[in-house]
Order: sequence, then structure tokens, then C-alpha cells
Amino acid sequence: MNCTIGKVYGLTAELLRTAISQLRAAEAHVLVETVRKLGKELIAANPVELSVGNTVRRVLRIIRDEDVSGVTDGLPSDGDNKETADYTDGQDSSADVLATRRLLQAPSLHRLLDRAPMDDMEGKRKAADRNAKAWRLKRSVMETINELVEEISSCRQQIAERALEFIHHNEVILTLGQSKTVVEFLCTAKKKRSFRVYVAEGVPKYQGHCFAKDLSAEGFKTTLITDSAVFAMISRVNMVVVGAHTVMANGGIIGPVGLNMLALAAKQHGVPFVVVAATHKLCPLYPENPVVRLNELKSPSDLLQFGEFSE
Repeated sequence: MNCTIGKVYGLTAELLRTAISQLRAAEAHVLVETVRKLGKELIAANPVELSVGNTVRRVLRIIRDEDVSGVTDGLPSDGDNKETADYTDGQDSSADVLATRRLLQAPSLHRLLDRAPMDDMEGKRKAADRNAKAWRLKRSVMETINELVEEISSCRQQIAERALEFIHHNEVILTLGQSKTVVEFLCTAKKKRSFRVYVAEGVPKYQGHCFAKDLSAEGFKTTLITDSAVFAMISRVNMVVVGAHTVMANGGIIGPVGLNMLALAAKQHGVPFVVVAATHKLCPLYPENPVVRLNELKSPSDLLQFGEFSE
């Protein structure tokens, strides 16, 4: 499961970007409502993939931040505000202050009839300004989402750059699951370090078998062990390195089956436990939240064929 998390994040961001680009309207509330509606449908389709909700929240934050920045760009600075506040009624005022005073005055019927054409022109100008501002907002949101997609695609490389800070010569590393982030992390360390890797097989999906083959193909000294041998081998291990499906708000992580047992074994023997995960895997929800589903519920036939027992 963990090997596809990066793709899930990237595809979700790209889907939201496509949905925003196809909108004819560009106002902030339209963008927010579109992303929120589409995000609910994506989350409902697969509640176990918390990465989808994380990406949707990230895009919503981008829209709100860009909208606020667009509003504040046209506001005067603190010094301008102070200078304007120091003006008295008898002194010259700026055009903005005079315009504000005109708006605060109660309009008379004569003035409304007399200035109707000018008000129409002013209304059209304001509408054009709002429209231009909305399209600037949409363009800024699209650019920021593009940066988010690039960040997701390059996160493994950024994590791997710190591998040499954790892994040293002649160490023994134990891992579980099948994470591309862990593979790149170990491969970067292998360029300047020599170490051995133990891989737990990861029942019931046996992801460790494929992971051990991948590491062997990269030239690692790899040993595949059963999950029941973790406690027996942990005393010989210098460090545990694993990936994470999601990092919850309380600091706990969701990962492959057997990760809790591995963490307890490492804690019992005082072995460092390193989790490599990008920032976009941080989830603001707690495990006890009713919307969080920690386990995949699938048919037992994926693991056991009913025909073998019916006979």
C-alpha cells in the first residue's frame, strides 16, 4: 500500500488542478466550493486513503492564502494607515480617504438621478476590476498547485539527502513494508556507507519478499526474515527504518501490518526507530476520530481460497 502513496498525493493534486482550470468562474468562493465538493467525493470513494483528505485540505489552504494575499496587496501599509489617521477635517486628505467619505454619506435622490450615468460607468469599472482580480487569483492558485505537485514528486529525493546523517558504516538496518521512500533513503546512504539490511516478510501480503528482491537488485546485502523472528533479531540491529502511510495528529503513524510489533521490539531493546515521511503525509485528524479508518476491509478470498476448506 505504501508504495502507491506518493502517486495518490500527486494524482489528487493534479485532479484538483484540472477541475480548477476548467472552471469558467474564478472567484475564491467558487474555487473553494468546487474543491470541497470534489474532495468529499474522493474521500468517500476510499476513506482509508487519508492522503486524499490531506491534499484536499492543502489545496483549500492554498486558495484561502492566495485570496488573502490578493486582498492585502492593495491595502496601505501600517505607516500609511497611521498617516491617514493623523489627518484632521481641515487638512488635505488622500483620494482614498475622500472616496471613503463619499461612500459613508447618505446619498440624496437628486445626486442619484444626476450621477446615474457616472455610477453605471463606475459599476462597470468595478465589475471589471473584480473580474481581473478573480482571474489573477485563479492563476496564482494554479501556479501554487503546480509547486505542490513538484514538491510531492521531489519529496523522496529531499528525504534521501539526509540519509548519511542516520546511517553509518557496518550497521544493520531492519525494515518492514514496501516503501519507495525507504528504498531511495537506503540507496543514497549506500553510495558512501556499507551496511546490511534485514527485511521482515510482512504477512499476510508478503510485501517484504518483493522489497527484499528490490534491495538485492540494488546491490544491498539483504536478508529476509519472518515476522515472528523480529524480537529475536532486534538485539542485533542498529536501527529500524520504515515508511509511513500517514502521520496522525497525535504523532502516531499508520503503516503496514506488523509495524506496531516492530516498534514495541525496538522500544524494548532501545533501538532507534526512524520513520521517513514527507510533510504532505501529516494528517490533522486523530486516530479516534470516527471518520478515520485504520484498516482495509477486503474479502478473505484475497488471502485464502474458500475452495481449499470447503473440500
